[in-house]
Amino acid sequence: MPGPLSHVRVLDLSRVLAGPWAGQNLADLGAEVIKVERPDSGDDSRAFGPPWVKDKQGRDTKDSAYYTSANRGKKSITINIAKPDGQKLVRELAKISDVLIENYKFGDLARYGLAYENLKKINPKLIYCSVTGFGQTGPYRERPGYDFMIQGMGGMMSVTGEPDDKPGGGPQRAGVPVADIITGMYASIAICAALAHREKTGVGQQLDLALLDSQIALLAYQNSNYFSTGQSPKRIGNLHPNIVPYQPFRTQDGRVILACGNDNLYRRFCEVAGAPELADDPRFASNGKRVENRAELTRLLQAIFLTRTTRAWVELLEAAGVANGPINDVAQVFEEPQVKARGVKIELDHPVAGKLPLVASPMRFSATPLEHKLAPPVLGQHTEEILLEVLRMSRPEVARLRTDGVI
Repeated sequence: MPGPLSHVRVLDLSRVLAGPWAGQNLADLGAEVIKVERPDSGDDSRAFGPPWVKDKQGRDTKDSAYYTSANRGKKSITINIAKPDGQKLVRELAKISDVLIENYKFGDLARYGLAYENLKKINPKLIYCSVTGFGQTGPYRERPGYDFMIQGMGGMMSVTGEPDDKPGGGPQRAGVPVADIITGMYASIAICAALAHREKTGVGQQLDLALLDSQIALLAYQNSNYFSTGQSPKRIGNLHPNIVPYQPFRTQDGRVILACGNDNLYRRFCEVAGAPELADDPRFASNGKRVENRAELTRLLQAIFLTRTTRAWVELLEAAGVANGPINDVAQVFEEPQVKARGVKIELDHPVAGKLPLVASPMRFSATPLEHKLAPPVLGQHTEEILLEVLRMSRPEVARLRTDGVI
């Protein structure tokens, strides 16, 4: 069966991560995604190395490993939109596309006649998704926005990391660009919703996605905690502000995470850990009391965890149905039996690298299972294919565009 969005064509003018992440999601769902890139250099993230993709002989290529994380399933065409003929090509592609994704600075595409107001005149059904740092409105709309600064401005770094008075204390960015990724996820949802709306009305629209908005939304219960108390949440390292015990503990040979999301799980843990009295202790009998007495409970539990190895704790807690897990590095992640069973790691045929390892989409469908076919494209890999087969141009026309530096 074709993917659930196999009837959709997406024109992806975005680069780096937030916009490309949305485009990749749509490609995973079966959409035809045409990635428009600058001639010669392409997507900025192609240069975000090392590490680089290796060719079949083990030599570095011109594409970074970073780039491959957000561009599988797409076709690459190079177009110089600074040239009138390049702008014309984008308009022709927009005319026959369902979705356009762009993450240019506010107002930039208007200079080329490629703003939503321009393109909706030639394709009223077009869903035009704009992804920027600060959105299409407000006093910051013309500012550039990057993930790191947005994590700082949006509050993420204020709740990530150890407290200032602890070793290694101070604000920390997340280990991956979560502002970019969550904006790409919200963009994917918004595009699918707009497609559903267009199905009923026949009308497209512009979508306005901002990294700052998305980052703030990602704070979730930390926002609600602030609204409830009037106090900004603080950094507490690996602890949870509202649940105890929900944290890592040192074992004889490493660390294990214990996640008791309710009183029943906590009581079950105490029983298998050989400390049933900690479940009946009035200081720890309810989650609210455990939060109030976090320091003392942590001290008592830490002594218990030092009596076994990480593997012994994982096996014991797993048998008892108590949520837990080791702290894996990335190599260990892909050795987990569950990860292997779910087919999370895939390989796709790449024109330069041969078999390129990638991560499959986590979306699973019973009626329209996803099929990964295209590896992240090399720069301009599909330029002639798109011009000849999609826009029905002649070979002499394509040759002229290449000579003129348009493609």
